[in-house]
Amino acid sequence: MQLRFRLQQMTFMRRELLEAMQKVITTAPEAYAFVYGGKKYPHIKGFVYFFPLWGGTVVLADVPGLPTSEAACREKIFAFHIHEGSSCEENAEGDFPLTGSHLNPKDCPHPEHAGDLPPLFENDGYALSMFYTNRFVPEEIIGRTVVIHENPDDFKTQPSGDSGSKIACGEIKSNLED
Repeated sequence: MQLRFRLQQMTFMRRELLEAMQKVITTAPEAYAFVYGGKKYPHIKGFVYFFPLWGGTVVLADVPGLPTSEAACREKIFAFHIHEGSSCEENAEGDFPLTGSHLNPKDCPHPEHAGDLPPLFENDGYALSMFYTNRFVPEEIIGRTVVIHENPDDFKTQPSGDSGSKIACGEIKSNLED
């Protein structure tokens, strides 16, 4: 009996996963961001795609050019957030000051901000991540920015997880506009 329940449960989860994968493979994203590194990290150039699904969003990040670590067991992990600001304009230091704070329309503490996302794990300078969130739908983040930070998010320090400098940024645009 218990084995049958687990098999039925796994089948249900697999259908959901297949539905999410099919959405990503067969439809265009509703929104996207071209993510690029600042002056200190010019090799970062990638895309983040946002697909509507189940009243939320499937986020797909494809980011090459990330800084690497040569030390064993010291692979880099980068905080990854949606910020309230609308511009990735850089200042003289190569930062992105106009991105503002994490997207937080419900005034939640960190890490419950709508803009708090799972981290990106660097693999030989490349990160690929796909996840589902019900904290927003793509149309709610169009005109905002997506930011990669130099450090991992500790998921506790207020207001932004002690994630360090902003090393890459992308302006989130609608894929439905001409």
